[in-house]
Amino acid sequence: MTQPFVLPHFYMPYPARLNPHLDEARAHSTVWAREMGMLEGSGVWEQSDLDAHDYGLLCAYTHPDCDGPALSLITDWYVWVFFFDDHFLEVFKRSQDRDGGKAYLDRLPLFMPLDLSTPVPEPQNPVEAGLADLWARTVPSMSVDWRRRFAVSTEHLLNESMWELSNINEGRVSNPVEYIEMRRKVGGAPWSAGLVEYATAEVPASVAESRPLRVLMETFSDGVHLRNDLFSYQREVEDEGELSNGVLVLETFFGCTTQEAAETVNDILTSRLHQFEHTALTEVPGLALAKGLTPDQVAAVAAYTRGLQDWQSGGHEWHLRSSRYMNEGALEESRPFGVGGFGTSAANVGALLASAGAERLRAYTHQPYQKVGPSLLPDFYMPFGLTLSPHLDGARSRLVDWSHAMGILQEGVWDEDKLAAADLPLCAAGIHPDATADALDLSSAWLAWGTYGDDYYPLVFGHRRDLAAALLCTERLSACMPVEGDDFPVPVNAMERGLIDLWRRTTVEMTPDQRRTFRAAVNVMTESWVWELTNQTQNRIPDPIDYLEMRRATFGSDLTMSLCRVGHGRTVPPEVYRSGPVQSLEKAAADYACLINDVFSYQKEIEYEGEIHNGILVVQNFFGCDYPTALGIIHDLMTQRMQQFEHVAAHEFPVLYEDFRLTEDARATMDGYVAELRNWLSGILNWHQEVPRYKAEHLAGRSHGFLPDRSSPVPIG
Repeated sequence: MTQPFVLPHFYMPYPARLNPHLDEARAHSTVWAREMGMLEGSGVWEQSDLDAHDYGLLCAYTHPDCDGPALSLITDWYVWVFFFDDHFLEVFKRSQDRDGGKAYLDRLPLFMPLDLSTPVPEPQNPVEAGLADLWARTVPSMSVDWRRRFAVSTEHLLNESMWELSNINEGRVSNPVEYIEMRRKVGGAPWSAGLVEYATAEVPASVAESRPLRVLMETFSDGVHLRNDLFSYQREVEDEGELSNGVLVLETFFGCTTQEAAETVNDILTSRLHQFEHTALTEVPGLALAKGLTPDQVAAVAAYTRGLQDWQSGGHEWHLRSSRYMNEGALEESRPFGVGGFGTSAANVGALLASAGAERLRAYTHQPYQKVGPSLLPDFYMPFGLTLSPHLDGARSRLVDWSHAMGILQEGVWDEDKLAAADLPLCAAGIHPDATADALDLSSAWLAWGTYGDDYYPLVFGHRRDLAAALLCTERLSACMPVEGDDFPVPVNAMERGLIDLWRRTTVEMTPDQRRTFRAAVNVMTESWVWELTNQTQNRIPDPIDYLEMRRATFGSDLTMSLCRVGHGRTVPPEVYRSGPVQSLEKAAADYACLINDVFSYQKEIEYEGEIHNGILVVQNFFGCDYPTALGIIHDLMTQRMQQFEHVAAHEFPVLYEDFRLTEDARATMDGYVAELRNWLSGILNWHQEVPRYKAEHLAGRSHGFLPDRSSPVPIG
């Protein structure tokens, strides 16, 4: 069969190494698979299939340093997960049996108890038998924290197969952002990262959920999955009718050829590996210092990081050899100048530099303050109508009084003109059209506080490149939100004074758990402002995926959505909000809103502020294209994210309600939440269209620098 495209040159700077216990793992996994019922008689595999796929070789490449028993156990895990994938395909995907697939998946978590003394059901098929055996053999040597994280990633890997099945049923190809996020769960690389810990070292629980470790795992995941998409396109798309493939997703999104889509997927893959390296070299060391990790803990994180690198290079070598994938001629192509032997695919220095050097260089060479002219505004797709609160006018005057009382207008960052130009009550009035006057005042004040902080950090800390003061400010802001009691620090600036006031007013009827969740949402936003300062200091335009995911935080999406949930009480179980459909809905809405801001603020940020955190600029840098072309890509993405929001609300939420057996009250609450997010979206668009803050004539008449004659806004000494 003719290959649908020529495989691109891959960026792979880490040489692959082979574990010496390969033969032992191969022999063991064959015996084990037969004992579990995965071979003859399973209707899925014969031994010839297992031999041809050679998962022993995969694991020997991806875990080169572990001992023989550990390699055999890890190989059994991979035999199990690939068998599950093929078994689910044969039994449920080909027949499009969603009900049967859900019942099948619902049983599997029962075989992963955190406490091994908990009884498990009698296995009914090879997948259940294999999982029960593997769990019992693996978890005794790992902490409860690791068990919990690995069980969650395994459940995601299993349950998100339903998302793939639903997309096949509907004939729907996802948009690029949706695809990347769902592929992490479906593709199983976060699960693989857990096995890397088993093979190398368990990361300390104190940093396991931190941004640097999360980014290492996510960039690793994206690299593994995008590489797999390139090699598996022919089997998945042409043979299996699969719609969850990155090449197909970009073909559909851009309307381009398969070859062009494949090259773009490879460019994204390269960018994700660059982000991995950047995080490992710049963010992880700072995390170790900030958390006070011991030498042994630092060594564990380093071993884990090296293990993820080994997986990338080893996985690439295996894809070049396995009969499971489209790789005709790829092995020879990766051996330039007649070089042979294991691990030498990294030797193609010319291809390495050609594919990686230009993109890496562009990210650091942007010239700030370029004149770009008024922001270009496309015809936004907005299917939801706008309603404004009748309390808007009163909220405007009361916000001025509050801002004066908090000191926001006395620090040289904002004055009354800037506050009026932002007109945050207009945004609140669209987001919460049914709010009482007091509730609208509270919402307006939160929006003013967050917008002020977003302006404050780059003006106060960015111009001085004072990351230490920014970190101190961020830590103090977190202390202004006590979970229990009323122990507030003495405020030293307007941000602290404003946050203490807002916290008191907002959380008075919250439980400690609700306060904890709400504080986390505020912390996510303030910590993301430090991330922006770090990139600004390095003059580094972010990787596109990292940018979009962090943009939700810098925009305050978690905070404002948490405000929407405040009145929901306990009607809706917490696990519903953590479910795939709700997360998908919220992220689609957040991305649309964030990109609205990027479109309107392009001139303000690029021309007047020297900013690098703008989605249009990120796209310009990544694709090497001009402003109108990048705007077109952003506009298309916004449209598809809005259409995804509509799709999830109309098609996935009714299924979610049935899956969780929600009461009528809970369903009404969730329907109300969807309505609130519709108001959130239409209100944010209307606000951007109406306020002077982003208009060319307002920008031309304003001073955009920080007034240095004010007293220091952060404590010194």
